[in-house]
This record gives sequence, C-alpha cells and structure tokens, in this order.
Amino acid sequence: MTHPPKNSAAPPVAGPALPAVPPQPAPPASAGALGPLPGAPPARRTALAEGAERLRAAVTTEPGRLRVIGAVLALLVVAFGAVTAWQTSERAAAADDVLHRSQPLSSGSAAIYRSLADANTAASSGFLAGGQETAASRDRYEKDIRTAASGLVTAAANAEPGSSSEATIARLNKLLPEYKGLIERARTYNRQGYPVGGAYLRYANEKMQKDMLPAAEDLYTKENQRLDADYGNATPYPWAAIALGVLALAALGWAQHRTYRRTNRVLNHGLVAASGATAVALLWLVIGHAVARAELDGSYDHGIRSLNVLHDARIASLKARGNENLSLVSRGAETVTVDGRTYDAYYYDFDQDMAVLGKGLTAAGKLADDTAGTRPVRAAQGNMTVWKQRHAAARADDENGNYQQALDKVIGGKDATGACFDSVDKNLAGAIDHEQAEFQQAAGDGRNAMTGLPIGAAVLGVLGAAGAVAGIGRRLSEYR
Repeated sequence: MTHPPKNSAAPPVAGPALPAVPPQPAPPASAGALGPLPGAPPARRTALAEGAERLRAAVTTEPGRLRVIGAVLALLVVAFGAVTAWQTSERAAAADDVLHRSQPLSSGSAAIYRSLADANTAASSGFLAGGQETAASRDRYEKDIRTAASGLVTAAANAEPGSSSEATIARLNKLLPEYKGLIERARTYNRQGYPVGGAYLRYANEKMQKDMLPAAEDLYTKENQRLDADYGNATPYPWAAIALGVLALAALGWAQHRTYRRTNRVLNHGLVAASGATAVALLWLVIGHAVARAELDGSYDHGIRSLNVLHDARIASLKARGNENLSLVSRGAETVTVDGRTYDAYYYDFDQDMAVLGKGLTAAGKLADDTAGTRPVRAAQGNMTVWKQRHAAARADDENGNYQQALDKVIGGKDATGACFDSVDKNLAGAIDHEQAEFQQAAGDGRNAMTGLPIGAAVLGVLGAAGAVAGIGRRLSEYR
C-alpha cells in the first residue's frame, strides 16, 4: 500500500547545476569617492597642461618641429638685436658724456683752481709794487676772479642736487667775496703806507691756501672721479650681446644644415638672409666697439693723463710764485720748523712747490707722444731752471738785508723771476691746449665709432628675425 508524502514541498527537478556566486565586496561609503560618477563630466586640465600636451603632439610631426624651430630662431635674433641696441646705447651715451660733459667739467674745475691760485699770485705781486701797481697786474687779478666765478656757476649748473660737489661749490661761492674783501683792504692800507696791509694780505693768502684751494682741489678730484666713471661705463666689452650674436649664428647654421640634410637643398633664402643680417650686426658690434674702445683708451692715456699732470704742474708753479712774493711781503714774519731747523715759511713752501713742478714736467715730457707736445714742456723745464737760479740770487739778497735788490729781482723787468714764471705758465698753457685738442680728437673718434650702431643693430635684428620666419615658412608650405 502506498502512503502519500508527509510534507508538501515540490519534488526536485533534474537539470544542470547553477554556478556559485562569489562573495561581493561591500559597496564604498560614498559613490564617486574612488572615481568619477557614471555620466559625470571629466575634470578640466590647466592651460599649462593643455599647452604642454599640444606642444608634445606638435613636435611629433615635422611641421610642428619646424614651427618650434622658427619661433626659437626669431626669438634669438630679436634678442640679439635688442641687447646689442641696449648695451651700445649705454656705451655711446657714456662716451658722449666723456667728450661733452665730464671732461669739460674736469678741466673747468682745474681752471677754477688755477684762476684762484693765479689771482692770489697777482694780488701779492700788486701788493709788492705798492702804489706803482700796473694796470696789467690789476686786470690779471680781476680776470682771474671773474673766471673763477664763472667756472663756479657752470659747475653749480651741472652738479647733482644734494651732492658733496654742490656743497663744495656753495662754500667756494661764500669764500670768494670774503677773499676779495680782504685783498681790497690790504691794497687800501698798503697805498696809505700802513703795515697792517701786509697782515691783511697774509690773512687773505691763508684763507686762499687753507680754505679755498683745498675746496677747489676737492671739486677737481670729484669731477675727475666722475670722468673715470664715464670711462668705465664706455669701454667694457658688450659680452652679453656678443654671446647672443654667436648663439644666434650657431642656431641659424644648425637650422640650415638640418634643412639641407632633409631636403638636399643647399640654400634656404630666408635663413641665408637671417644669417647675413646677424653676421653683419655682430661684426659691426665687435669692430665698432673695438675701435671705440681703442680711441677712448688712447684719449685717456695720451690726453687725460697728460692733462692731469700738466694741470698739477701749472698749479704748482702758481703756488710757488705766490709763496715767492709772500716771502718778501712777510719779511720773515712767518716761520716753520722742520727736523729741528727753522725756515721762512714761504721760502720753504716755495722749495716744495718747485720740486712738485719739476716732477710734473718730467712726467709730462714722458707722457707727451709727439713733438708738438714735448716742445712746450721742454721749454718750461728750461724756464724753471733759470727761475730757480734767479730766485736763489733774490733770496740771498733778502737774507742779507738787501730788500730792494731782492724785490727788483722778483718783480723787476725781464731779468726778474716774474718773467721766468710767466714763461713757465705760458708754455704749460700751450701744452695743455695741445693735449686738450688730442683728447677731443681721440674721444670724438671713439664716440663716432658707435654712431648708428644701436639703431642699426635693432633694424638688422628685426630683418634677421623676419628672414628666419620666412625661411621656415617656405618649408612649412611644402606640407600644405
């Protein structure tokens, strides 16, 4: 007997077994934490990243590489022209300052010093003449004072506001009227026969020697420093421009060689034109600056150095003449002790000044590079020798109590020491004029060697860049 099943579950159905499902990982805490959500727009890249990607894509093709090469060549040539224009403009401006500004101001400062020293000498000579002072001596003094005042006006107009030179000029402008007042008092009392006139003259000379001339020398030194600075700005080689020019030429040569290897064409007209423009600019730069540097160096070696020595020698002769006169004015009232020995102060200073004059003339003779320069220097040396001989005779008379004989030998006629001083001063003035002309010629040639170079370099740089772009563009047209 058959019994029915005790449960109601369906019987198993025969068929293939289903595969087992592996265990699944837990879902992330937030959808999109490990990546963009489905359907979300992609993240935007920066402009720099996109540009780099495009550049990488461009250089993988020949047209892209050509565009990069053309841009680099144009940039190099334009940079070469710009840097050349900039550096040569600065050097040309400095050379122009040497010729038309700093050197004339340096000479003007020396003229101020010389005029003050000469005015002091003329005043002492007129004082010795007493009531018989000549009109020429008086006119010489007045001319020197006017020259010094005019030089101070020019120096003040060119001084930098707030500079030490401006303060020095202001000080000299204040001292000059004070000095003139002392000289006029000395002359007034001297004509009336009062001995106090000599005291006023000595006081005026002390103000000149201790206050005015040191200030004028300081101004002269500062103007020489400005002149040296302008020379320093005008003569250095423009190494940055030269290096860029060589680099641009090398890059252009490489580009032409690359074009030849890929196309078998010997010349690319645009690249050849760019190379020619760059080569012309580079040669112009090197040769022009070399000529300018040589001329400027020559103007310094054979002009400025000689002028400085001659100015110092002329000033020494003026100071020596002033001390010679004042030794007769003071009549031994001023003394100085050196190494235990007592000397007349003005005679001692005269000997020192003559020693400086002798050294200066020797140095000037060595620096002179032609006959026209050496002739006046040798003549001044001969005048100095005679001057020292006549001064020794005058000093001997003065020390022996023969004052009038000593005075005649100092301010007398053509056989006096005054004639020797005038000859020395005249010959030194001629030598200075000659060296000044040589300086102007050499410095002018140096300045002219750079004429047009800044503008020419800029124009050639633009033309060279245009040629490089045109040459590369011709190659690019073959791919269109």
